[in-house]
Amino acid sequence: MSAESPGARDRISRLRTAFKHWRWQRPFWAGLLTLLAGLPIGYLPYANVTLGQLTVRMSTTAGSGSLIIGVLLIVLGLTMWFQPVVRVFAGVATILLGLVSLPVSNFGGFLVGFLLALFGGGMSVAWAPGEAPAAQPAKDAGPAPDGGADGEDGAAGPDGADGGEPEPATAGAAPDQESRNGRHRAG
Repeated sequence: MSAESPGARDRISRLRTAFKHWRWQRPFWAGLLTLLAGLPIGYLPYANVTLGQLTVRMSTTAGSGSLIIGVLLIVLGLTMWFQPVVRVFAGVATILLGLVSLPVSNFGGFLVGFLLALFGGGMSVAWAPGEAPAAQPAKDAGPAPDGGADGEDGAAGPDGADGGEPEPATAGAAPDQESRNGRHRAG
């Protein structure tokens, strides 16, 4: 007999699936990079580095500015996760705060926070929500019903729809316009 119950395994599987769907509906990685960018930018100006007997203080006169930038980056990262509609604003604000962190907070958290902010902001601006796949008709659904507004022969009705498969979209102009005035479609 197994010590692990199948109910726990099913719950974990459902939680992982739910998290995956939640993650796909928002700029998750952009928000994570932005959150991580706020940590070194906000923390390093207040850190004490000890090298043997030597203690180096990183605090600067602009330490409060670094803390504000770090907190704002963390808030923007959470905004990307929980309000994906404002992802473009959050991305641009992240990039600007990353650039401002260069002179304000020890070269943007020793370039680590700066680079994370740039990548996170760029990913947030570039992210676009995916579209749900449209419902496709079943291939073996049988023949299309006759007797609509188009008559008995199944020809196209007044709106041009014949009730069957849609015509594939083609590049270029309509066939009757392709050879007008001696011009032809290439390819």
